[in-house]
Amino acid sequence: MGPSAKNKNLTGLYYTKIVQSLKYLEYSYNRTLQMPLNPSQMSDSELEAWDSFTARFARTSDIFLSKYIKAFILADDPAFEGGFVDQLKRAERLGLLQDVPMWMEIRELRNATVHEYSDQDLEKIFEKIRRFSSFLFELRTKLPHASEF
Repeated sequence: MGPSAKNKNLTGLYYTKIVQSLKYLEYSYNRTLQMPLNPSQMSDSELEAWDSFTARFARTSDIFLSKYIKAFILADDPAFEGGFVDQLKRAERLGLLQDVPMWMEIRELRNATVHEYSDQDLEKIFEKIRRFSSFLFELRTKLPHASEF
């Protein structure tokens, strides 16, 4: 199996993982919709639900941004060696995504979820995660289906 075929198989594998991850993310999204954004106003179970939602957001965005995009690009061009921003720009040129700065912000938000923050900072992070989740949900209809690889 050549590098291009291997990367097409990886793209299909990551597509499957994204679809599964989006199912869990959507569950957590719906579960937190009616909950407060401010951690100081949350019960322990609400905070736990937000923690789960945050982790699922990070996992889903990581699969797409760090794994799927790279495999997709390498399936198209096995010699590609660009960094993260280069990958986003190439993915945009290939029609895989739009709005590179927004996807960079999603990556920064994903990275921010692993640090400790004040309740005020967490409220802003939770609000952004809720808002940016809609872009991740759109992947279900925008990504090539696994059968296309």
